[in-house]
Amino acid sequence: MAPSHAVRCCQRGLSWIPVIFINLVVCWSYYAYVVELCIYTIANTEEQVIYLIVFHVFFFMFIWSYWKTIISKPASPSKEFCLPKADKELYEKEENPEAQQEILKRVARNLPVYTRTGSGAIRYCDHCQLIKPDRCHHCSTCDRCVLKMDHHCPWVNNCVGFSNYKFFVLFLAYSMLYCVYIAATVLQYFIKFWTLCRRRAIEHCPENHLPDTHAKFHVLFLFFVATMFFISILSLFSYHLWLVGKNRTTIEAFRAPVFRNGPDKNGFTVGFRKNVTQVFGDQKKCWCLPLYSSLGDGYTFPTRLVNVDSEQGNVEHRAIKCTVDGQTNPRPLSESQNHLLGNNMHSEEQKDSSPVNIGTSTLSIHTPHICPRTL
Repeated sequence: MAPSHAVRCCQRGLSWIPVIFINLVVCWSYYAYVVELCIYTIANTEEQVIYLIVFHVFFFMFIWSYWKTIISKPASPSKEFCLPKADKELYEKEENPEAQQEILKRVARNLPVYTRTGSGAIRYCDHCQLIKPDRCHHCSTCDRCVLKMDHHCPWVNNCVGFSNYKFFVLFLAYSMLYCVYIAATVLQYFIKFWTLCRRRAIEHCPENHLPDTHAKFHVLFLFFVATMFFISILSLFSYHLWLVGKNRTTIEAFRAPVFRNGPDKNGFTVGFRKNVTQVFGDQKKCWCLPLYSSLGDGYTFPTRLVNVDSEQGNVEHRAIKCTVDGQTNPRPLSESQNHLLGNNMHSEEQKDSSPVNIGTSTLSIHTPHICPRTL
């Protein structure tokens, strides 16, 4: 018992190494840019002031979004997704997988759960001992189930999911802007220092040239580091922008979610504008700020398909009713989620009125609204 606890403590300590590394690089970049470049290298006062003001804006937004991603606790399923005590005892005593599935199906009838495993079974987490909500997955590193889990990021030592996905995307955006701004403003001095280093061996330093101090090493290295990080972050940021536009997580991009009629990688897609709104919120003034504004509750999500299932007919009826009176059972929709399902959607969603193939079934959609959880 004690050795395993010691191992977990060591693992938790080691998991902070990437975060410490990033923070050390950022602290050095701050010193190199502010002190070595702006104070020791740039002689023009106006240029110094302009560079420093813009730099601190990007630096502040980058640090803010980065630490919001780190400290935001991953959202986990509530207790209502755990098996009742009597059903849990029956589930643990039962050895037949089919009988276990019958127990899970009976409990899941009262829950907003509509996705399945690849074999069509109820998604159940043996570690957390709960029925997984839609788009929820178990993180082995965090040792918990995370709502709308995207991935576990070692650079923030945290799971990226429903509670902090907006912060993560903003962190990538501002880190990219931070790097490209440094590289762009340092470029002219990088060229001058580089030229000075190459000509130093064959001729004397010309008059009015940059001073030959240790600042040149910081400036040269700062340009290389900023460029390297910008290139690596650009590809990752572009990929996550694509995921936001498609309303997918990284897990769903590699493994399509499975509904009652089979897998569908576009099952949660409700139009580009509404997909972006789910992550960033419906108030555009908050999009660029690392403040929580995502829509929904992390348990129920609008889907683009409508299919009445006789197995859960009562649940479907309540889900369809929620577009009228704004609630569904057993969990009421939040005000922001009701807005997401408002009457102003049919301009985009009518594009999905053509037949859609899922597995072996063909569905024709002729509804003016997108109903949550009607699969």
